[in-house]
Amino acid sequence: MRLSLFLIFASLLIVPDLYIWFFYLRKKRIWYSLVFFLPLLYVAMVETLRLFYVCSPALTRWLFYIMICLSAPKAVFLGLDFISKIVEHWSKNGRVRFHRVAVIISIISFIIAIYACTLGRLKLNTNEQELTFSDLPETFDGYRVVQISDLHLGAYSNTRYIERLVKRVNDLHPDMVVFTGDLVNMKASEVDNFKGILSQLSAKDGVFSVLGNHDYGHYARYTEADGAEKEKQKIIDVEQAMGWTVLNDAHQLIYRGSDSLAIVGVGDIGKPPFPHRGNLSKARNGLSDKVFQILLSHDPNHWRLEVLPKTDIELMLSGHTHAMQVKLGNFSPVIWMYDEWGGLYEEAGQKLFVSIGVGGAMPFRFGATPEIVVFNLKHK
Repeated sequence: MRLSLFLIFASLLIVPDLYIWFFYLRKKRIWYSLVFFLPLLYVAMVETLRLFYVCSPALTRWLFYIMICLSAPKAVFLGLDFISKIVEHWSKNGRVRFHRVAVIISIISFIIAIYACTLGRLKLNTNEQELTFSDLPETFDGYRVVQISDLHLGAYSNTRYIERLVKRVNDLHPDMVVFTGDLVNMKASEVDNFKGILSQLSAKDGVFSVLGNHDYGHYARYTEADGAEKEKQKIIDVEQAMGWTVLNDAHQLIYRGSDSLAIVGVGDIGKPPFPHRGNLSKARNGLSDKVFQILLSHDPNHWRLEVLPKTDIELMLSGHTHAMQVKLGNFSPVIWMYDEWGGLYEEAGQKLFVSIGVGGAMPFRFGATPEIVVFNLKHK
């Protein structure tokens, strides 16, 4: 695994820099080379600090910006320019033309990367969904559920965006707010600057949440054997302190008169390499089959693994995929990893909605605009 990561790092960062320097900069003045290699030196410094877990979130964010905005376009240029050198064997003019294409496409990819790291990741869509169910109690006709997912708070340098998110959610006047996991990137301390803001989320029946894979603390290093477990508990404690109800393999009934619906939440359940941490049977223990159920489960793979074959749960809400933070129309490269990755799916009368989320461990989004999802539940 470490060797694979090193090879990816080298191919994306070191090889393109050396290629461009050797063919285009080595005969120029020395300060050209010094300036050119500064981003690579910064990346080497931050990666060294990250190795010993003494790197601040701000330094890590700039590491991602350099990799996305500079290293990726350089890698694009290397590939296309190398092809142009092959073309030179057949036509010198063809080589010149292809070289120009390489430069133009690299500049375009640079512009796209800048947009994705700034405006693209700080947009906010409101996605309205009207869902009709024959077994929804009539007293819940028009019930409004607002879903947010995958905040990844460690990716934000200030609180302005989350303030805007909370205001937008509250302005929707939901009956219920649900959060489908991944509050942080690595550690609970990422929430510190946002607790006061997120505690302002408001809904008639409350705010309900489940844990995502990043909320279990397994992406950090600890000196104690139970360090990750303690970090997970900190996440649960901070969510509860914000006034959220954490459904960790549990459920809660919501009443309208004598009618009720159940909001059910499980720990993270998906496919490898993600461990199976939740228990759906435990979460539904004591629930009547006649009760309308909304399941919160972070990973959409859970729908086909367990929900469809073993239950009649009417609606499952997930996140996790982010649409890989890249989306062009209805296409995202995440389709090669997930059967259900974004939007509404229905099979045998059961529905799944996968939110592409708000944030991401890497601070960029292109096309996969952050979203708040509003469900208007209708009785058929």
